[in-house]
Amino acid sequence: MGIDRVFVARLVGLAVFGPDGERIGRVRDLVASLRVDANPPRVLGAVVELATRRRIFVPMLRVTAIDPAAVTLATGSVSLRGFAQRPNEGLLVGQLLDARVRLVDTGEEAVVVDAAIEPTRSRDWVVGRLAVRVRRHRLGRREPVQVLPWRAVTGLSLTDRQGTEGLLAVFESMRPADVAAALSELPEKRQHEVVDGLDDERLADVFEELSEADQRALLAHLSPERAADVLEAMAPDDAADLLHELPDAESDALLALMEPEESEPVRRLMSYSPHTAGGLMTPEPVILRPDATVAEALARIRNPDIPPALASMVFVCRPPSETPTGRYLGCAHAQRLLRAAPFELVAGVVDTELARLSPDATLGEVTRYFAAYNLVAGPVVDAEDHLLGAVTVDDVLDHLLPPDWRDRLTEPDDMTREASDA
Repeated sequence: MGIDRVFVARLVGLAVFGPDGERIGRVRDLVASLRVDANPPRVLGAVVELATRRRIFVPMLRVTAIDPAAVTLATGSVSLRGFAQRPNEGLLVGQLLDARVRLVDTGEEAVVVDAAIEPTRSRDWVVGRLAVRVRRHRLGRREPVQVLPWRAVTGLSLTDRQGTEGLLAVFESMRPADVAAALSELPEKRQHEVVDGLDDERLADVFEELSEADQRALLAHLSPERAADVLEAMAPDDAADLLHELPDAESDALLALMEPEESEPVRRLMSYSPHTAGGLMTPEPVILRPDATVAEALARIRNPDIPPALASMVFVCRPPSETPTGRYLGCAHAQRLLRAAPFELVAGVVDTELARLSPDATLGEVTRYFAAYNLVAGPVVDAEDHLLGAVTVDDVLDHLLPPDWRDRLTEPDDMTREASDA
């Protein structure tokens, strides 16, 4: 775009032109994602007022040029729905300017008089600097404006500007991995308030994305009864991984509090070494009988609750078709199912040649298996041809990455409007 820094107050009122030179409207504000940490927030887009007085949202990815006289948009569709601010968003002009902040170095109180947005290498824009004026209450004298990096002030993060109820509303619209990354940045007291406010299912989703250290710390905050409820709501392999990290007495006590039908698959997984296929697998893959139709198979993998890796194939077993009792016949890849007629039987499209993983296969063997066959999921079968479960590539990555890799996830994806407004 040719500009390294733009102060937002100067953008208000600028004309907005389309790629063919037609005038679309005027800039009225900029929208940024609120963060819980001290990193600069990302600018999501602009609020543009049309000639009809309707205000719409235009993503920053649509902006190709900003100059002192106008803003130019790239070719592409823009939603004409009226702009509605979301809980995890802030208006840079309407809400950031005149906000009271505190300088990190001196502790002095200041007021934001302008904000500068800056482009990044990834074509995003962030609020990199703030123009602030210190409030010293000296009669007849105004303090000079200072332009400071975003991290040089406090008081503008999501946790500063939102109570626990507001945070819960924001987290409701975010992916579990992003909530986990945000939760790990909160002070302990606020973490506990948020955890207490989440329902068991949502908390289980978030727990699956937390680092082991954060899992143990937050599990210790929960009552034993609620901890058991959250473990029941977690995927069995994730629950087993977490219980493996606890002292035997504590894990045994939590397993005893769980419902037997929920604790049994977790106990079975814990009987294997954590770094083997048996310890990595999930005991709940998509399993069908050979007389099931392709239409049934596609309906099963279409379930949004099934992780994408597990939805990449279905496993075909003779009845009873539940792990670990069904005799494994083979698998049917999702792409193969899509090419078959809906009325065909899965027995006719099953892949019987794909190599199987034994429950004792090491992490290295599992990794080479995925690389050799270009898969994201694979069957774990015992010596008697019983399907025990399935290993997915995300389980492998969890164990290949450094133990603190989740703690390094300092840039969680923001809930962007590009996808939902498309």
